[in-house]
Amino acid sequence: MATTAFCNDIWFTTNDSFDLIGTTAPDIGNDIGHSLNTMSIVVYSLAFVLGVLGNGVVIWVTGFKIKKTVNTVWFLNLAVADFLFTAFLPLSVTYTASDFHWPFGNFMCKLNTTISFLNMFASVYILVVISVDRCASVVWPVWAQNHRNVRKASYVSLCVWVVALILSAPYFIFRDVGPSYHNKDIINCFNNYALSGDEDTYHETHQAMIITRFLLGFVVPFTVIVSCYAVIIHRLRRNHTLANQSSRPFKIIAAIIINFFLCWAPFHIMGLIEMANHMPEYSSEILDDITIIGLPIATSLAFLNSCLNPLLYVFMGQDFKDKVHKSILIVLESAFQEEETHKVSRPVRTKRVQI
Repeated sequence: MATTAFCNDIWFTTNDSFDLIGTTAPDIGNDIGHSLNTMSIVVYSLAFVLGVLGNGVVIWVTGFKIKKTVNTVWFLNLAVADFLFTAFLPLSVTYTASDFHWPFGNFMCKLNTTISFLNMFASVYILVVISVDRCASVVWPVWAQNHRNVRKASYVSLCVWVVALILSAPYFIFRDVGPSYHNKDIINCFNNYALSGDEDTYHETHQAMIITRFLLGFVVPFTVIVSCYAVIIHRLRRNHTLANQSSRPFKIIAAIIINFFLCWAPFHIMGLIEMANHMPEYSSEILDDITIIGLPIATSLAFLNSCLNPLLYVFMGQDFKDKVHKSILIVLESAFQEEETHKVSRPVRTKRVQI
């Protein structure tokens, strides 16, 4: 169980709740703890390499190489959120590899965790916007064709980033650095919720942060997403022509949403378990073991989400045998295309032969 001690007039928690930059395991066997840390380092490193390269390509293609559409605006912002997060992963790798010693100072401790949750909130609310946009395009196609444009999509994306920044701000406020409870020579980056130096305030703030994150970062967004796709599926079943036109974009977006759900659901579930384990009435040895082992696994899954989307764009953009013969640019352009009803036909270019 994470150890809490009253130290220097603040409630200082080592290896504190979900910080998205690693969790130590002081109360389990050294072999298990070492294995978990090794797994985390491998996953973080993999997510960094694949995430920076993959999302970098998506940003390059959607931002500079293909015609801007409403869809490309959504996917560009999603890629920016993932790229920003994965670019900071070397800090988490270093933190985990150095036995959770944070050498980067208080500001970077705050910034690193804030970027992590900024990515989470921005990603899930961009998925909400994509789902609502897709629903409007299917249910009200004429209205959508007359009102959907790149400028409005850019304004909506800006609003999403503002909301995500507001929801992430508390992590910048509460993040702090200090000596580890187990080893004073090791500096931890931890959540310091005790603004008034009172234990009750610490636990209340801790619970409020986790519950708010669970509701606004998971339950509410996915309720909207599932509702939108229920309407879409109902409408597509009644209109086979529309279903054929929307097949590829629908499958890609659905895969991205399922990927986000599978990667982030364990994180939020473990957050609730960890919160319960901090309550005297629910605390137990079983929850201790679940928390200590489950936290790094759930966090690693959440990290992987940011590098998987570019792979989905490529491998679901068109048939695999076509991909091996076409450039990444064409593959991604195919993945991000609008429905056929929104596309403007292009004149056929004939090859000119010089005589």
